[in-house]
Amino acid sequence: MIQYDLKKASILLTGASDGIGKGLADFLMQMGARVAVHYNTNSTSAAELVEKYDNGSQAFQADLSKEKAVFQLFESVVDAFGKLDTIILNAGVFLPHAIEQRTETWLKVWKRTMDINLNSVGVLTKLGIDHFKKQNQGRFVYIGSRAAFRGETEEYLAYAASKGGITSLSRSVARSFGKDGIKSFVVAPGFTRTPMADSFIKVHGEERVLNEIALNELTTPQDLAPLIGLICSGGMDHATGATIDVNAGSHIR
Repeated sequence: MIQYDLKKASILLTGASDGIGKGLADFLMQMGARVAVHYNTNSTSAAELVEKYDNGSQAFQADLSKEKAVFQLFESVVDAFGKLDTIILNAGVFLPHAIEQRTETWLKVWKRTMDINLNSVGVLTKLGIDHFKKQNQGRFVYIGSRAAFRGETEEYLAYAASKGGITSLSRSVARSFGKDGIKSFVVAPGFTRTPMADSFIKVHGEERVLNEIALNELTTPQDLAPLIGLICSGGMDHATGATIDVNAGSHIR
């Protein structure tokens, strides 16, 4: 395993109690980082992560669909940690809303998806920029999706649109604030084996997913973690603005 020096790093990771976020949090703490483990409902998983390494990491609850809670999350993390070196914006929902639905029903899913996947990310980006400019350094890592580049199926229009917004936001941050010491990256997974993905597999079958990729097995959170550890360590600073695809060859640009 590649070793990264993250022992002095303080990282806010949203959506850290399950799925990709949990795998990332576990890896980063293993490498010595102090992680603000954000969760919404799974307090047990968040607490287990923090207790596993006992390195000053803490769990923080927030419902990112609520604007006030997003502000409170950032304030609580900075009060507890003093400073942040990296903000990893991972939390998101993958909610279907078929076009055959009544427009009012369809729109509710659209708005909820945007609140969690994009609006909360925008607020945390603004707060993060303000914080990073004071210390003349900081990194954003946005967990995007191949959907931003190849599109999604018709029942996931909101999800694809939100990930497209994240991608453009990250690139704009990189271009606009590099002179302030701020770097910004997108890591764009494809289908990743998580509880969120398992619900899709139960309906459509694993063979459908495997037929889309170039490899023989699905991507896991552990496949993403070393790359994100490298970004957090500063080893990829001169790739600021880049989007890095990790999708098992299912979408090659």
